Amino acid sequence: MTEPAPTDLPAASATHPFRDPDLPFEDRITDLLARLTPEERVALLHQYQPPIDRLGIAEFRTGTEALHGLAWCGPATVFPQAVGLASTWDPDLLRRVGAATAAEVVARHRQEPALAGRNVWSPVVNPLRDPRWGRNEEGYAEDPWLTGVLGTAYARGLAGDDPRRLRTAPTLKHFLGYNNETDRCTTSSNLPPRVLWEYELPAYLPALRAGAAVAVMPSYNLVNGRPAHLSPLIADVLRVAAPGPILVVSDAYAPGNIAELQRFHPDPPHAYAHAVRAGLDSFTQDDGRPEPTLSHLRQALHDGLLDQADVDAAVRHVLSIRFRLGEFDPDPWNGEPVGAVPDPAHQDLAREAARRAIVLLKNDGLLPLRAPRRIAVIGQLGDTLQEDWYSGTLPYAVTARAGIAERAETVFCEAADRIALRHGGGYVTARGDGRPLTLAPGGADVDGSIAFDVFDWGGAWALRAVADGRYVSENGDDVLVNDQPGPNGWEVRQTFRAQERPDGAIVLFHIATGRYVTVAGDGVLRLAADADAAAPFTVDLLRSGAAEAAALAASADVAVVVAGDHPLVNGRETEDRRDLDLPAAQETVLRAVHAVNPATVLVLSSGYPFGITWADEHVPAIVWSAHGGQEYGHALAEVLFGDAEPAGRLTQTWYRSVTELPDLFDYDIIANDATYLYYLGTPLYPFGHGLGYGTVDYLGIEVTATGDRVEVTVRLANPGERAVEEVVQCYTHQHTSRVKQPLRQLRGFTRVRLEPGETRTVQVAFEAAALAVWDVTRDRYVVEEAQRTVQVGRSSRDIRLSAPLHVPGEVIPPRDPYAGAWAATGHDEYHGVTPCPVTRERGEAVRCTEPAAWVAFRDVDFEAGATSCRLLVNAPEGGTITLRLDDPLSGPVVGTVETPVCAEPYAFTEVTAPLNGAEGARDLYVVLSRTGIAFASLAFGAAD
Repeated sequence: MTEPAPTDLPAASATHPFRDPDLPFEDRITDLLARLTPEERVALLHQYQPPIDRLGIAEFRTGTEALHGLAWCGPATVFPQAVGLASTWDPDLLRRVGAATAAEVVARHRQEPALAGRNVWSPVVNPLRDPRWGRNEEGYAEDPWLTGVLGTAYARGLAGDDPRRLRTAPTLKHFLGYNNETDRCTTSSNLPPRVLWEYELPAYLPALRAGAAVAVMPSYNLVNGRPAHLSPLIADVLRVAAPGPILVVSDAYAPGNIAELQRFHPDPPHAYAHAVRAGLDSFTQDDGRPEPTLSHLRQALHDGLLDQADVDAAVRHVLSIRFRLGEFDPDPWNGEPVGAVPDPAHQDLAREAARRAIVLLKNDGLLPLRAPRRIAVIGQLGDTLQEDWYSGTLPYAVTARAGIAERAETVFCEAADRIALRHGGGYVTARGDGRPLTLAPGGADVDGSIAFDVFDWGGAWALRAVADGRYVSENGDDVLVNDQPGPNGWEVRQTFRAQERPDGAIVLFHIATGRYVTVAGDGVLRLAADADAAAPFTVDLLRSGAAEAAALAASADVAVVVAGDHPLVNGRETEDRRDLDLPAAQETVLRAVHAVNPATVLVLSSGYPFGITWADEHVPAIVWSAHGGQEYGHALAEVLFGDAEPAGRLTQTWYRSVTELPDLFDYDIIANDATYLYYLGTPLYPFGHGLGYGTVDYLGIEVTATGDRVEVTVRLANPGERAVEEVVQCYTHQHTSRVKQPLRQLRGFTRVRLEPGETRTVQVAFEAAALAVWDVTRDRYVVEEAQRTVQVGRSSRDIRLSAPLHVPGEVIPPRDPYAGAWAATGHDEYHGVTPCPVTRERGEAVRCTEPAAWVAFRDVDFEAGATSCRLLVNAPEGGTITLRLDDPLSGPVVGTVETPVCAEPYAFTEVTAPLNGAEGARDLYVVLSRTGIAFASLAFGAAD
């Protein structure tokens, strides 16, 4: 690589133009860029950017986690999980939480700059398409518009209100189509155009357009067969949407996947060069060891895979963020005081957020609690708070038990089974002090060394040794020890799956390593890869958690069962959920408690929905919140005792069973009738659901469409004797359309507090352009001329009022086969095909995945007749493409073409099929005979 000489190489000087805060950012960036050597520029493309001493430039690191508070930096305010913050339906609250988080990031950065950087990797704006997604807790909603509103609010809080200066630099995660952890680095999220433009992109664009988010992180997966880090949408859509430069940072180790796991390029230099050309500015690769990445980039420059201009464009994006953070100004903190970590005011905000995030799912009148004398708090989540992977360290913990105990006499039990594990003539024995578990002969006291408490997180057991209260773990050397405070870490080594054998014994499968527990010759419990070596254990039940819970519940006026998930087990980053069931042992406890005390409240604490059908049928009161942070117990007590109105509303559908969900890897929500937008079944709890302690009457509705704006006016009344808080939700439904329409779609909402006897009028407004669909025939948004209804109510299924809506629109005309080539992906319907790239850089085709696959193009006006069709095709083994009218199996054949054999997947060839009978307005089906055949486009020739 030849290095052109920079404009000068002086020592650091405060007089350099790049240090002049009165100059425009672009001029300052241009000046600094010119002073950097090519080697210095390349070095700025890694997460860990080195100092440049000769210019007085400090080191810089992208990436501080701040999903619901500052994380990974020690004690900090822990707010409710992101899905819990979203359930407040309160953008102002999210903005304030974001601002508090930013203040703690800045304060920690000033104390320890190497620990906490000011480029924050938050918010997560992936729509919550499927509740099985392991990272469900990180997102906001299954509705893309609501996700965009809440993500913008949180990002605005993180960034601050100064249009030039950033407090922190928020990064949207994870672009694009990312909702599965299973094989997340190798699976492709296939997004037809309408799903892309109507569902996925609307979640990302609002925060960028508002300038609230200034960075984006692509996702691990592929999208339509191309790695997300190489998506042309980064340049074509994201950068165009933003009012200024944005920084694009990779996810951790994702660049290496392009050549390795994904095999999209033959080697890292080709992969990294393509990533930079596609828009990646910062490589999060190899942690704090940038040299391998930089060497690949240097090689790419040397080989002509990258130009210096490509590097310089990426460096400008990197520097744009650093300049906006004030790094090169005389006062980089813009006069902001240091602040405390955590700030006492943030404690109050955490309590408010936790309180407003609680959703009342069901209430038969048991809540609010009316001065009970004695409350039994029961469950393995009853007296603990959990930190998730993106939590800060809790500065203190107010548990459900602690919060309720401040209000009434409280008794408690975890309701965990206590067991002993017997093998042959001995028992598994725990001795503490980090010593291994051993098999010892004979027995012992039930509270002694052979006793273990079993915590069931849904097919995953965590075993706590009674001897010292520590959890059983694998020590990194295949030896089991009891030395951990609980499930923890990136690789959770404290969970086991009990696999029952025909004789009733069990073997223990260690989930993290995929190995089995065995007893070595020295009596030490170790892990072995061979299932045949697994030691069979007999489980001796020393104490029944359900029986203990029932006895305690029978002695109380009210029983509060606190159940849910552990955020690091059975649903987390790298691990999707297999079902929606409440863990079996927790369900058993709930039923046992309810059997002896009908005054049972189920309190769910989880980062995702459960299919709690039995509880919904039998338990009189159910509340849910995400894991609520340090003030959870106080917030819960305030709601249970009626000090606060339940304010939360669900932001995703709660299904009854996993059987109601489509395949986890199928992202076509339109074809699969997924999410509240298209789901035809009856959900357990619908999107937007949440009860209050009072009643709100919906008295009248008025809809006005003026120009480009729709205003919906709703008159409400509170006939009760206590104040209520209502989330008035506004949906629309389009009755006629060229395409399949949502059953209902959220357009806006407003929160209102009504005092007893109060009547009030509220408004919800939205732009008429929001009603547009993506027209695949012309590749643009279209507001159709159609009959519509506005619906307002308490949830997507609890509609109280409706009114007609008319806005001017257009009729989508029949497809014109002679206006130009059609993209194969612009079809109206499909079967047995999947999208694939046309070239590595851009373009998409559809490829056959099963014989007799087809795509349909509806309402094609061939007029007097088409005589030929040109197709751009690729087929590794050849095959036939047949064009039929009206039906893919039995419709008349109007043309057939044999596809040439081509093993290279990016070599598409044009072939021509003569047509006969393609006349008038018909539906056209392109039928692919053989797996592997792909076509990218088709164009027609007309009869003279």
